Amino acid sequence: MLRITELKLPLDHPEDQLKTAILERLGLSAEELIAYTIFRQGYDARKRNAILLVYTVDVETKNEQAILKRLQNDPHISATPDTTYRIVTQAPKNLAQRPVIIGTGPCGLFAGLILAQMGFKPIILERGKEVRERTKDTFGLWRKSRFNPESNVQFGEGGAGTFSDGKLHTQIKDPNHYGRKVLTELVKAGAPAEILHVSKPHIGTFRLVGVVEQIRETIESLGGEIRFQNRVDDILIDNGQVRGVVLAGGETINTHHVLLAVGHSARDTFKMLYDRGVYIEAKPFSIGFRIEHPQSLIDSCRFGGNAGHPLLGAADYKLVHHCKNGRSVYSFCMCPGGTVVAATSEAGHVVTNGMSQYSRNERNANSGIVVGITADDYPGHPLAGIDFQRRLEAGAFKLGGETYEAPGQLVGDFLAKRPSTQLGTVQPSYAPGVHLCDLSSALPDYAIAAIREAIPAFDKKIKGFAMHDAVLTGVETRTSSPIRIKRNDHFQSLNTKGLYPAGEGAGYAGGILSAAVDGIKVAEALALDMIRSIA
Repeated sequence: MLRITELKLPLDHPEDQLKTAILERLGLSAEELIAYTIFRQGYDARKRNAILLVYTVDVETKNEQAILKRLQNDPHISATPDTTYRIVTQAPKNLAQRPVIIGTGPCGLFAGLILAQMGFKPIILERGKEVRERTKDTFGLWRKSRFNPESNVQFGEGGAGTFSDGKLHTQIKDPNHYGRKVLTELVKAGAPAEILHVSKPHIGTFRLVGVVEQIRETIESLGGEIRFQNRVDDILIDNGQVRGVVLAGGETINTHHVLLAVGHSARDTFKMLYDRGVYIEAKPFSIGFRIEHPQSLIDSCRFGGNAGHPLLGAADYKLVHHCKNGRSVYSFCMCPGGTVVAATSEAGHVVTNGMSQYSRNERNANSGIVVGITADDYPGHPLAGIDFQRRLEAGAFKLGGETYEAPGQLVGDFLAKRPSTQLGTVQPSYAPGVHLCDLSSALPDYAIAAIREAIPAFDKKIKGFAMHDAVLTGVETRTSSPIRIKRNDHFQSLNTKGLYPAGEGAGYAGGILSAAVDGIKVAEALALDMIRSIA
């Protein structure tokens, strides 16, 4: 088949215009066209009153090689790549040991799925609860300020991505098309089929719950085993080789192959690994606040008179500003038509994140407005970034009144350097609630100064971004893992054979899709190493 990229048509074009555009681009008659499918559909909203749909299409036609030769200088026409996923090996029938996966976020689930499809019957250990029970615990914090340290936004089946926008786009390089494998498996598990072709696919929290359950059932049907409320408290290491894991209940599971997919908030696990001598280094991450605006304002600024068009949905944005003090401020995890959620994993701390449902029809838009920091900002041992995060989160808990309410401030008051005393037209969505105050003490001075400079700069790109009544809610500290567990070319720890750090917690991903892709890559490497060790 042939692939055409960057095929642009008006937003409300007739259905047959796409076929006509394909014929014109390839210089074909209608009789020469056999079939076509839409591989990707996005939009170009740079001219908001003349928005274009942008297509990538795969075309089946006669004489494809002749067409490729004739159009060889057209950068937007090529042969369609083969995105079919093929397993790299098959487990032997009499496998002496089973691989162990720690964590059931997108990385752990897809690593487990791939290993199960190859016949390795993985044992997957999760400290939290299965996804529906976990949802009840999470809502317990949001609605009643009742916190469970082992079952919350960060811990439990599905990982932190379950309570998010369910975004499935990424900027990682993916020459082997692992991302297509992920999307295909999600659709098989009940995700909407449109995620296979829309340019910015998302699922939303409530739909993700059912998808996660179906992936679990698939893994179990292939011989995999998933154990909930089984926290790993220790990893047995002998002469630089993994020998097994020890669970909180005292059970030991013997294995020489452990895939670590614990997410960015497993702080006790990071300390255990550090104490065991596993090589870990500090990694940059970001800190900041959540900002909320009326979604209608964002829609109008981005889409003009096309706001509300069903093909466009709720508008998003992506912003960055380089500050005079050398810091960069950027929007993070933008959630159109969503809510700000309580995302702590430790008692006496406040952490914010963003979430949307599939419909994205809540009244507010929210995103993180965060400042990049490096290990120079929290010098010390490799886990110093965790201590830094904890200080900010504990401070936010205190600023919020020590009830799990989050400290908040109107943008106008934040820019004017005065405390907020009452809300305006924007009602914050964060539950258990927002306690108005002065956020200037919630982050280091350099971060406050950078955000104060960035918001007016963002207002020049999205008029109304600096509106007085927009609400800032603190603090956002879990943008990514503060550590990296470095690995070699075989995806194993640099100094611990049989330990396979993977996903966001290990410092190798940033979002659902990239974490799932990393899980597949690492699972393949683990499987091949197991085969080599048997041989």
